[in-house]
Amino acid sequence: MKFTLEVDMGDTAWDGNAARELGRILRYWGGNLQHYELKPGDGSAIQDSGHHEVGAWRISAPQ
Repeated sequence: MKFTLEVDMGDTAWDGNAARELGRILRYWGGNLQHYELKPGDGSAIQDSGHHEVGAWRISAPQ
């Protein structure tokens, strides 16, 4: 299986706060993964701290 996390940091990388915002996203969504079976087809939209959708994670079958 393959786990993919894709995040769009926008044109300004959160106004220069990319490390802080990406760290928050990774902590939140990393902790939230326990609520999923993590099988192909699982996934979810990802939001930044302003509750804007900025990407998604997904599990896909091996190629």
